[in-house]
Amino acid sequence: MRTFVKFCGLTDPALTSEIPNGGAAGLVVDVPDSPRSISTERAIEIVGTLPTEVEAWAVVVNPSTDLIHRLFEEVGVDRVQVYGAVPSGLEYLEIHHLVPSVPIAPAGSAGAEPTIPPAEDYSRVHLDAAGQALPGGSGVRPDWEVCARIVDAHPGRKFILAGGLTPENVGEALAVVRPWGVDVSSGIEKTRGVKDVEKMRAFVRAVEEFEHGHA
Repeated sequence: MRTFVKFCGLTDPALTSEIPNGGAAGLVVDVPDSPRSISTERAIEIVGTLPTEVEAWAVVVNPSTDLIHRLFEEVGVDRVQVYGAVPSGLEYLEIHHLVPSVPIAPAGSAGAEPTIPPAEDYSRVHLDAAGQALPGGSGVRPDWEVCARIVDAHPGRKFILAGGLTPENVGEALAVVRPWGVDVSSGIEKTRGVKDVEKMRAFVRAVEEFEHGHA
Protein backbone atom coordinates (compact mmCIF):
# COMPACT_ATOMS: atom_id res chain seq x y z
CA MET A 1 0.00 0.00 0.00
CA ARG A 2 1.19 3.49 -0.83
CA THR A 3 -1.13 5.15 1.69
CA PHE A 4 -0.01 5.23 5.32
CA VAL A 5 -2.78 3.80 7.55
CA LYS A 6 -2.98 4.38 11.29
CA PHE A 7 -5.46 2.47 13.44
CA CYS A 8 -5.89 4.66 16.50
CA GLY A 9 -7.12 3.86 19.99
CA LEU A 10 -5.97 0.25 20.01
CA THR A 11 -6.25 -1.44 23.40
CA ASP A 12 -6.09 -5.13 22.43
CA PRO A 13 -2.71 -6.64 21.42
CA ALA A 14 -4.56 -9.37 19.50
CA LEU A 15 -5.62 -6.84 16.87
CA THR A 16 -2.20 -5.45 16.01
CA SER A 17 -1.80 -8.07 13.27
CA GLU A 18 -4.57 -6.30 11.33
CA ILE A 19 -2.46 -3.18 10.79
CA PRO A 20 -1.13 -3.12 7.22
CA ASN A 21 2.62 -3.17 6.64
CA GLY A 22 4.03 0.34 6.75
CA GLY A 23 1.17 1.56 8.94
CA ALA A 24 0.92 2.40 12.62
CA ALA A 25 -0.80 1.49 15.86
CA GLY A 26 -2.09 4.54 17.70
CA LEU A 27 -2.08 4.13 21.49
CA VAL A 28 -3.93 6.76 23.53
CA VAL A 29 -1.79 7.07 26.66
CA ASP A 30 -2.80 8.65 29.98
CA VAL A 31 -5.91 10.49 28.75
CA PRO A 32 -8.28 9.59 31.62
CA ASP A 33 -11.57 10.61 30.00
CA SER A 34 -10.99 8.64 26.80
CA PRO A 35 -12.53 5.14 26.55
CA ARG A 36 -9.43 4.21 24.54
CA SER A 37 -6.87 5.39 27.09
CA ILE A 38 -4.26 2.96 28.36
CA SER A 39 -1.41 3.18 30.86
CA THR A 40 2.24 3.37 29.88
CA GLU A 41 2.59 -0.20 31.20
CA ARG A 42 -0.14 -1.45 28.88
CA ALA A 43 1.42 0.52 26.03
CA ILE A 44 4.74 -1.25 26.60
CA GLU A 45 2.92 -4.59 26.35
CA ILE A 46 1.20 -3.68 23.08
CA VAL A 47 4.33 -2.19 21.52
CA GLY A 48 6.03 -5.52 22.20
CA THR A 49 3.48 -7.31 20.00
CA LEU A 50 3.82 -5.08 16.94
CA PRO A 51 5.18 -6.50 13.70
CA THR A 52 8.49 -4.97 12.66
CA GLU A 53 6.82 -3.29 9.65
CA VAL A 54 4.39 -1.36 11.89
CA GLU A 55 5.15 1.84 13.80
CA ALA A 56 4.03 2.50 17.37
CA TRP A 57 2.50 5.95 17.92
CA ALA A 58 1.52 7.30 21.32
CA VAL A 59 -1.36 9.79 21.25
CA VAL A 60 -1.33 12.36 24.05
CA VAL A 61 -3.00 15.61 25.12
CA ASN A 62 -0.97 18.58 26.42
CA PRO A 63 1.81 16.22 27.52
CA SER A 64 4.55 17.03 30.00
CA THR A 65 8.18 16.89 28.96
CA ASP A 66 8.61 13.92 31.30
CA LEU A 67 5.81 11.97 29.60
CA ILE A 68 7.37 12.53 26.18
CA HIS A 69 10.72 11.29 27.52
CA ARG A 70 9.10 8.16 29.00
CA LEU A 71 7.16 7.35 25.85
CA PHE A 72 10.31 7.33 23.75
CA GLU A 73 12.72 5.85 26.28
CA GLU A 74 10.59 3.38 28.28
CA VAL A 75 7.62 2.54 26.07
CA GLY A 76 9.68 2.55 22.89
CA VAL A 77 7.24 4.32 20.58
CA ASP A 78 8.38 5.53 17.17
CA ARG A 79 6.37 8.75 17.26
CA VAL A 80 4.25 10.79 19.64
CA GLN A 81 1.15 12.48 18.24
CA VAL A 82 0.35 15.60 20.25
CA TYR A 83 -3.02 17.28 20.70
CA GLY A 84 -2.59 20.69 22.25
CA ALA A 85 0.70 22.24 23.31
CA VAL A 86 4.12 20.74 22.67
CA PRO A 87 6.14 21.07 25.91
CA SER A 88 9.50 22.79 26.10
CA GLY A 89 12.77 21.09 26.99
CA LEU A 90 12.66 18.34 24.37
CA GLU A 91 15.68 17.03 22.51
CA TYR A 92 16.03 17.54 18.77
CA LEU A 93 15.33 13.91 17.91
CA GLU A 94 12.24 13.92 20.15
CA ILE A 95 10.87 17.01 18.41
CA HIS A 96 11.59 15.49 15.00
CA HIS A 97 9.55 12.40 15.96
CA LEU A 98 6.56 14.34 17.28
CA VAL A 99 3.44 14.61 15.12
CA PRO A 100 1.45 17.75 15.95
CA SER A 101 -2.30 17.49 15.45
CA VAL A 102 -3.63 20.60 13.69
CA PRO A 103 -7.34 21.34 14.37
CA ILE A 104 -9.42 21.92 11.24
CA ALA A 105 -12.91 23.39 11.44
CA PRO A 106 -15.68 20.87 10.65
CA ALA A 107 -17.32 21.05 7.25
CA GLY A 108 -19.86 23.86 6.97
CA SER A 109 -18.46 25.91 9.84
CA ALA A 110 -16.47 29.09 9.45
CA GLY A 111 -12.91 29.01 10.67
CA ALA A 112 -9.61 30.67 9.99
CA GLU A 113 -7.04 28.82 7.93
CA PRO A 114 -4.83 26.96 10.39
CA THR A 115 -1.10 27.50 10.80
CA ILE A 116 0.94 24.49 9.72
CA PRO A 117 4.00 23.68 11.86
CA PRO A 118 7.35 24.07 10.09
CA ALA A 119 8.72 21.20 8.03
CA GLU A 120 12.18 21.56 9.54
CA ASP A 121 10.76 20.54 12.93
CA TYR A 122 7.99 18.10 12.04
CA SER A 123 8.19 15.61 9.19
CA ARG A 124 4.57 14.53 9.65
CA VAL A 125 1.46 16.56 10.49
CA HIS A 126 -1.94 15.27 11.64
CA LEU A 127 -5.17 16.97 10.51
CA ASP A 128 -8.26 16.41 12.68
CA ALA A 129 -11.59 18.07 13.38
CA ALA A 130 -11.37 21.03 15.75
CA GLY A 131 -13.33 21.47 18.95
CA GLN A 132 -13.20 17.89 20.23
CA ALA A 133 -12.83 17.33 23.96
CA LEU A 134 -10.89 14.10 23.54
CA PRO A 135 -8.33 12.92 21.00
CA GLY A 136 -9.74 10.77 18.23
CA GLY A 137 -12.89 8.71 18.04
CA SER A 138 -15.31 11.63 17.81
CA GLY A 139 -16.52 10.69 14.33
CA VAL A 140 -16.53 14.39 13.38
CA ARG A 141 -15.16 15.22 9.95
CA PRO A 142 -12.87 18.17 9.36
CA ASP A 143 -13.57 20.26 6.28
CA TRP A 144 -12.01 18.18 3.51
CA GLU A 145 -11.79 21.18 1.17
CA VAL A 146 -9.69 23.05 3.74
CA CYS A 147 -7.53 19.96 4.20
CA ALA A 148 -7.08 19.67 0.44
CA ARG A 149 -5.94 23.31 0.23
CA ILE A 150 -3.38 22.63 2.96
CA VAL A 151 -2.07 19.54 1.17
CA ASP A 152 -1.83 21.48 -2.12
CA ALA A 153 -0.05 24.41 -0.45
CA HIS A 154 2.64 22.20 1.11
CA PRO A 155 3.80 19.76 -1.58
CA GLY A 156 5.86 16.89 -0.27
CA ARG A 157 4.66 17.25 3.34
CA LYS A 158 3.35 14.08 4.99
CA PHE A 159 -0.18 14.96 6.12
CA ILE A 160 -2.31 12.34 7.89
CA LEU A 161 -6.06 12.93 7.59
CA ALA A 162 -8.27 11.97 10.55
CA GLY A 163 -11.80 12.60 11.77
CA GLY A 164 -14.94 10.71 10.79
CA LEU A 165 -13.26 8.29 8.41
CA THR A 166 -14.95 4.93 7.76
CA PRO A 167 -14.56 2.07 5.29
CA GLU A 168 -17.42 3.67 3.33
CA ASN A 169 -15.94 7.17 2.93
CA VAL A 170 -12.16 6.76 3.03
CA GLY A 171 -11.95 6.36 -0.74
CA GLU A 172 -13.74 9.67 -1.25
CA ALA A 173 -11.53 11.32 1.38
CA LEU A 174 -8.40 10.13 -0.42
CA ALA A 175 -9.72 11.42 -3.74
CA VAL A 176 -10.64 14.86 -2.37
CA VAL A 177 -7.80 15.58 0.07
CA ARG A 178 -4.95 13.47 -1.39
CA PRO A 179 -3.22 13.06 1.98
CA TRP A 180 -0.07 11.03 2.55
CA GLY A 181 -1.92 8.95 5.15
CA VAL A 182 -5.21 8.33 6.92
CA ASP A 183 -6.06 7.76 10.59
CA VAL A 184 -9.18 5.95 11.80
CA SER A 185 -10.57 5.16 15.25
CA SER A 186 -14.35 5.17 15.80
CA GLY A 187 -14.94 4.23 12.16
CA ILE A 188 -13.56 0.74 12.84
CA GLU A 189 -15.37 0.12 16.14
CA LYS A 190 -18.38 -2.04 17.01
CA THR A 191 -19.00 -0.17 20.26
CA ARG A 192 -17.34 2.92 21.69
CA GLY A 193 -13.69 2.10 22.26
CA VAL A 194 -13.93 -1.52 21.04
CA LYS A 195 -12.44 -2.30 17.64
CA ASP A 196 -14.19 -4.50 15.06
CA VAL A 197 -11.81 -6.72 13.12
CA GLU A 198 -14.12 -6.90 10.10
CA LYS A 199 -14.33 -3.11 9.89
CA MET A 200 -10.54 -2.89 10.21
CA ARG A 201 -10.19 -5.23 7.25
CA ALA A 202 -12.87 -3.39 5.28
CA PHE A 203 -11.03 -0.10 5.83
CA VAL A 204 -7.79 -1.54 4.46
CA ARG A 205 -9.66 -3.01 1.48
CA ALA A 206 -11.24 0.37 0.73
CA VAL A 207 -7.83 2.05 0.72
CA GLU A 208 -6.44 -0.66 -1.55
CA GLU A 209 -9.41 -0.32 -3.91
CA PHE A 210 -8.83 3.43 -4.15
CA GLU A 211 -5.16 2.87 -4.92
CA HIS A 212 -5.89 0.27 -7.58
CA GLY A 213 -8.30 2.69 -9.23
CA HIS A 214 -5.71 5.48 -9.25
CA ALA A 215 -2.59 3.52 -10.12
